[in-house]
Amino acid sequence: MEYIDYYKTLGIPKTASDKEIKKAYRKLARKYHPDVNPNDKEAERKFKEINEANEVLSNPENRKKYDEYGKDWKHAEEFEKAKRSGAYRQGGGDPFGRGRTYTQTDFGGEDFSDFFSSMFGGASGGGFHSRQAQFRGQDYNAELKLNLTDVYTSQKQTLTINGKNIRLTIPAGVEDGQTIKISGYGGEGTNGGPKGDLYITFKILNNTAFKRDRANLYKDVDLDMITAVLGGEITVDTFNSKVKLKVKPETQSGTQVKLKGKGFPKYKQENNHGDLYITYKVKTPTNLSAQQKALFKQIADLNK
Repeated sequence: MEYIDYYKTLGIPKTASDKEIKKAYRKLARKYHPDVNPNDKEAERKFKEINEANEVLSNPENRKKYDEYGKDWKHAEEFEKAKRSGAYRQGGGDPFGRGRTYTQTDFGGEDFSDFFSSMFGGASGGGFHSRQAQFRGQDYNAELKLNLTDVYTSQKQTLTINGKNIRLTIPAGVEDGQTIKISGYGGEGTNGGPKGDLYITFKILNNTAFKRDRANLYKDVDLDMITAVLGGEITVDTFNSKVKLKVKPETQSGTQVKLKGKGFPKYKQENNHGDLYITYKVKTPTNLSAQQKALFKQIADLNK
């Protein structure tokens, strides 16, 4: 496996802060994004490299492993286990008989993975059995932005992740900030190991007049003073239709009514909805004529 300098890929020093890594990644991602460079294979390749570098360096734990083990950072835990178990110690299976724990510098620049290959990969007469450890592939993370109207019903979408098209069904009722896992759509495993997983975090943008709280919806509706006083019938918008409501006489501003089952679908339950809560906001009339003002004066006199 060829060594890739992730710091060089992002154009940052090894001492870069998390903020500097994020800034460099965003700048390069915008420059080489497939939407900005359609049908540009070189830009697509660069975009993949930038994403790979960011996935490693933006994760403090992975960055630490990468800084110590280079291209073999994914196998850091295996190397650490081997060192702790004394795999390099005299009497513990050390083919060199040095009687001490080795570090990467003891191999004269040879990678850890190359050393393990020569140690366990079938050296003649050494008494070692050929074996190749299998390692699980890297997990991928992606963010998907959708409008609230997009997740009112289940829908199919095709996403492009690291150059691969992935067709998936997005269940109705997905929440803002919710993360779902798609097994087996991460990085390739090593030596026949299983693939990693893909984690998608949803960013739901509210493009409606409704407020959402899980499966319940909330909306303010203006109510004219005459209807509020005398009662009547009004038409209001639900999320996907219109309904007629009867307003009781002497309805006060702030009165809330519940429309059962007119809310948002519950997650993965497209036919099971929450409730819609309508709050009346009584509006004071403006630009009254002289006759209308006189009528209100009469009402005021009657209340004295």
